[in-house]
Amino acid sequence: MKRLKGAPEWAKVAGLMKWNLTQLTLGLSVLPILLAASPYDGVYKQIANAECALVGVDGGSLKIEDDIFYGVEVECRMTNPVEIEDMDATLYEMQCSGEGATWSERAMLMPDAEDTGLYMIWSGYAFRYDRCAVPDT
Repeated sequence: MKRLKGAPEWAKVAGLMKWNLTQLTLGLSVLPILLAASPYDGVYKQIANAECALVGVDGGSLKIEDDIFYGVEVECRMTNPVEIEDMDATLYEMQCSGEGATWSERAMLMPDAEDTGLYMIWSGYAFRYDRCAVPDT
């Protein structure tokens, strides 16, 4: 911070308070972004009678949390979200790894009309997953 030579002590304190208030305001303005969950966060059934407690295994469920998709033996970071105009959908770049390989693809995610499930569209494939019930805590 720049020193105020010859300034009264109250001016120095006021300048320091303004600097601290600016830093606090900037920090608090970012907080909602960091705390906001993705609209797609949740656990989804791969098949109708899937076991919701088993994530990432055949016959189990899939999970999206903190912009990471956990599939069957695969994990994808969901980056660079692009909202699709006039649709309640988002296009993501998926940085994936699993079974000893890494790759990138794009995927579109969109809630179903009843908001009880999720559509996930990859190049050439479209899936619909029902959301698992949130367990009582």
